[in-house]
Amino acid sequence: MITTVLLSIGVVFLAELGDKSQLMALTFALRHRWWVVLGGIATATAAVHLISVGIGYFLGAALPTRAISLIAAMTFLGVGLWTVREHFGAATNDEPEPKTLRTNTAPFFVVLSAFLLAELGDRTMFATAALATDYDWVGVWLGSTIGMVAADALAIAVGILVGKHLPERAIGVGSGLLFLYFGAATLLGAAAPAVNGLIVAAVASAAPAVAIGVLLTRRTIAVRQSRTGKPGTFTESAQLAADRFPGQRGR
Repeated sequence: MITTVLLSIGVVFLAELGDKSQLMALTFALRHRWWVVLGGIATATAAVHLISVGIGYFLGAALPTRAISLIAAMTFLGVGLWTVREHFGAATNDEPEPKTLRTNTAPFFVVLSAFLLAELGDRTMFATAALATDYDWVGVWLGSTIGMVAADALAIAVGILVGKHLPERAIGVGSGLLFLYFGAATLLGAAAPAVNGLIVAAVASAAPAVAIGVLLTRRTIAVRQSRTGKPGTFTESAQLAADRFPGQRGR
């Protein structure tokens, strides 16, 4: 039992290093409290790995992995666009700092649902199922869950350290761009699974670049319009005329 747990921890921990799950954990850690993110990850991981060791290869073959990947991609793209637009909008207008998901939504369920969608049909799920065919399923389940949570905890620690040195708006924009990248990469992976991973990563990086370009353009236009000062009422017009022709005030 102990050997199975340790083996599963090592296999899953190594498999998760550099995976998208770590990047997602880092992104969530920039916006939410670390124990909320870790709790959501642990719950989602335990559920997914319980499914994988319980039914194994049969469930893996029957899962509509492409449909799940498409849903996950749309979710990531939607969250990314909303987050980037929210923080860029606040930077353009003279409005207070936007409230993040810490205050106006349930972060735990956001993290939980995101990791459930991301991990269903992922390589870690199949690796766990493969281990469960040769070893005790309880030990594989415990070890694989601990291994993945440990790997993502490293990413959360990095997110905490980075978040202490970045302003709230930079964190919001950065996390939104990462979600756009995740969404584009997941969408490309589901649409063209035979394409090389490096090509998918290169093409997916265009999504946040395009979003930044569009939002910067809109911000530039908004700033120019605010500087021209288009008067909308009679009072505003009279005040503007008085400022332009101060010598006419006493006549």
